[in-house]
Amino acid sequence: MTTNRPRIALVGSGKMGSLHARVLTQSPLCDLALLVEPHEERGREAAERFDTTWAADFDDLAGIDAVVVAAATPAHCDVAARILDLGKPLLVEKPLAATYEECTDLVKRSAVADVPLMCGLLERFNPAVRTAHEFVSDVWQINGIRHSPFVSRIPTGVATDLLIHDVDLAIEFAQSQLVEAKGEFGYFHDSSVRNHAEDSAEAVLRFESGAVATISASRVSQRKIRQLSLLESSRLIEIDLLRRDITIYKHIDDDVPPDRDGYQQQTVIEIPTIRYSEEPLAAQLAHFIGLIDGEGDPGVERDSILPSHRVVDEVTASANG
Repeated sequence: MTTNRPRIALVGSGKMGSLHARVLTQSPLCDLALLVEPHEERGREAAERFDTTWAADFDDLAGIDAVVVAAATPAHCDVAARILDLGKPLLVEKPLAATYEECTDLVKRSAVADVPLMCGLLERFNPAVRTAHEFVSDVWQINGIRHSPFVSRIPTGVATDLLIHDVDLAIEFAQSQLVEAKGEFGYFHDSSVRNHAEDSAEAVLRFESGAVATISASRVSQRKIRQLSLLESSRLIEIDLLRRDITIYKHIDDDVPPDRDGYQQQTVIEIPTIRYSEEPLAAQLAHFIGLIDGEGDPGVERDSILPSHRVVDEVTASANG
C-alpha cells in the first residue's frame, strides 16, 4: 500500500479531461501532478487553472504513480499501451479504445504486466444505481433510454459514446450470460453520414435467464434523458440517472366495479432513500485509488471491462450487417 497520496497524471484537457482535473484536484486521496495535453495553449491554460504542471507528451512518467486518460477516443489505444508498458496503473475514459480488438489488446497487456486497468463506465458509480443494486433481483426486462441533443465536437457514434453505459448496466442487473445482441443504427446529420458515425442506436439483448433488454441511444433529441427501468415479477423499478433517484411501482388491482365504465388501477408507489451522495466521478476515482493502494481486486476489475465493449461490437456488427 502506498504511504503517501498517489501522484496522478492526466492525459487530455478537453471537456471530460477538465472534469477529471477538477475531481482530481478536489480529491483528498491523490494529487494531480501532471497534465499532458499536446495542444500547448489549451494545456497551459488548464494546468494553470488546476495548479499543476503541463507537458505536451510523456516519456517515462518518473515520479507518477498512476494515470487517467481522457483524451479523444482514437488516441486511447496508443496512449494506454505506452502507459501500461511503463507499469503505471491506468484509468481510461470509455470506451477503452476505438475498436473491440484494441480493447482486448489493452486488457491482455494489463494482465500480462499485472498492472491495474480500469475503464470509466461511470454509471456504475451513480448513487441511484449503487442503491438499486442493494435490492434488485431476478430482473425479467430492462429498458434503457439515453438521449441527448447533438454535440458536434464528438466525432464518434452513439454506440460507444452513449449506448455502452446502459449495456454495461443491463449486464450488471441481468446477472446472466448474454445469448444474443442485435442492433439498428440511424444516420441523420450530414457529418454523421460522412463519418459513418451513427446518430441513433437501438439494441436488443437477450440473456440466458430469459431476461430481455432494450436500449435506445440517440443524439438527435431535444432534451437530455437518462432513464433505466427494471421489471421484476412483481414490481417496476425506475431509475432516473440524471436526478439520481428511484421510484418503485407495485401493481395491486385493476378491477373496475360493475357499475362504472372505463379503467381503474391501484398501484403502490415507493420512493427509496438513496444511500449514497458522492459524485459519480469522485466515487470512480476513489475506486481507482483503492486499486492502486491494493484495496480492490485488479483481476475482477479487468474482467469487468470487456463484456460491455463486446456487446457494443456485436450490436454494431448486427446494425451494419
